[in-house]
Amino acid sequence: MSDKIFVQTSTEKNYNLHFGYDLSEVLKEYISSYSAKKAFVLVDAFVLKNHRAHFEKVLKKKFPELQIFEVPRGEKAKSFEIYNKAVDFVLGKGVERATPLFAIGGGVTGDLAGFVAATVLRGIPLIHIPTTLLAMVDSSIGGKTGINHSVGKNLIGSFYQPDAVFADVKYLETLPQEEWVNGLSEVLKYGMIHSPEILEQINTLIDDESFTDGKAWLSLIRQSAQIKTDIVAEDVLEAGKRAFLNFGHTFAHVIEKEGNFSEYSHGEAVYAGMIAAVYASNKLGGRIELSNLLQFKSLYDLSLDTILVSPAELVEGMKADKKVKDEQIQLILLKEPGSPYLYKVLETEFVEQTWEHTLKIFR
Repeated sequence: MSDKIFVQTSTEKNYNLHFGYDLSEVLKEYISSYSAKKAFVLVDAFVLKNHRAHFEKVLKKKFPELQIFEVPRGEKAKSFEIYNKAVDFVLGKGVERATPLFAIGGGVTGDLAGFVAATVLRGIPLIHIPTTLLAMVDSSIGGKTGINHSVGKNLIGSFYQPDAVFADVKYLETLPQEEWVNGLSEVLKYGMIHSPEILEQINTLIDDESFTDGKAWLSLIRQSAQIKTDIVAEDVLEAGKRAFLNFGHTFAHVIEKEGNFSEYSHGEAVYAGMIAAVYASNKLGGRIELSNLLQFKSLYDLSLDTILVSPAELVEGMKADKKVKDEQIQLILLKEPGSPYLYKVLETEFVEQTWEHTLKIFR
C-alpha cells in the first residue's frame, strides 16, 4: 500500500512524494517514462551493503547500464573531495542530459547527490530514495543540495528540485538506533514550530516499543513531510517562511563544526540547538516548557564536553551561518509552541548566555 503528496513549487518543476512499505512496483511504474538506458546511482555505503538487491531488481530492468557510486558514510562525505570524485565518475561514464541520477541514502547522500545532479551538464534528472528517518521527513524534500566548507556547514550548493521522492520504509528495517534518534530531531522540530501534538505521537511510539518500526512511523513520516511540503510550496528559495524550518539549526551548525563534522551527528546537534532556541525564546518573553524537549534527552546520550571554546567564540561561529544578513545573526525562535518567528540579533550577550545554559545541560 502506498500514498503520495503532490509538491507544488513556484518553479516549473512539481513532483510527487511517495510513501509506503516496499515501493518497488510504484518505482517501476514511475521510471518506465524515462527514455535513457543508463542511470547513475549515488548510494550510501551502508545501504549498498544491506539493500543493493532491493533497488537493483527494479532499476536494472529499466536501466541495464546502471552505474553505481558508493558514498562514504558520515558528514565528511559532503566535501569537495567526494563531490569531485562523484562528478568525475558521472562524467567519465558518459552522462547525458536525459540520464537520471538516483540518490539512495540519508541526508548526506541526498545533499551530495543532489548537488552533483544540479551541476553536471547544468542539471540532470534527480530522483531521491531516502533511506533514513531524517531524509524521509526533511532533507529529501524541498530541493536543497550542497556540501560543507571549512568555514561552515552547507555553504556551497544550490536549490534543485527532484523529479520524484520515494520514501520506502522497508529501508528503515536496518536503520541503526542512532540514526532513528538522528531523524527524531527533525520530527521534534515540526512539533515545536507547527504541530505540538507530534510530541505526544512520538511518546506513544516509544511507549509502544514501536520506536524502530518503520511501518508504525508511516503516518508521522507523512505528516512531517506534509508540513515541510506546505512551507516549501510557499517559499521555495527560503526568502521568508521557509526559514522557520531552521529552528535550532543556527546553533546546531556551530556544534557540528566544533565537532569537526564527525563528533556529533546532525540530529544530536539539532536537538541541542533546539533546546538553546527554546531558552533564547523564553529570554525574550516566549512561553515554552523546556520539558517538551528535555523529556527525550535520555534517547540522545549527548555530551558537549569536547566543546572547549567560550560562548563568545561560539557566537562568532554563528556569524558564518548562511542566513546572516547585514552581519546580523538571525535566529528562529518561538512565541509559544507552534508559533515561530525570525529574530535579528542586535546584542549578542543573551546569545552567549544561551550557549552557557545549553552547554551546562549537556555536561
